[in-house]
Amino acid sequence: MIELNQVYTHDFQFTQDDVIKFADVTGDHNPVHLDPVYAATTLFKKPIIHGMLGAAVFSKVFGTLFPGDGTIYLKQSLSFRNPLYVGTAYQAVFTVLEVEKEKNRLTIETLIKETGTGTLITKGEATVMVTPDKLS
Repeated sequence: MIELNQVYTHDFQFTQDDVIKFADVTGDHNPVHLDPVYAATTLFKKPIIHGMLGAAVFSKVFGTLFPGDGTIYLKQSLSFRNPLYVGTAYQAVFTVLEVEKEKNRLTIETLIKETGTGTLITKGEATVMVTPDKLS
């Protein structure tokens, strides 16, 4: 049963192959994500992961882990605070901010933090609809 202030965490990292696949699916072939020579000339100094690829972990968690099967993603705000890098360990942190039992809806804070430093990478808030059994 999901409750107010409940916290769920999910550890993850991405490979360069993941970045290439995401670029191919979305068509976003910006060289800052794919070309180390180009990326070296930017303020990041090396390729960065697409912010939306990082945020896609929220969809994975909502649909399969927390709240899980049957969850419908309704809304998401995002603020990209720092870049994501290939091979770096991250943790997605989900905190239940509001429970609307009558609508089967949850408002959940969505964060991505770098595991080693705790640096905030991405911050947002999601609204999801869940199956009634998750709130009873």
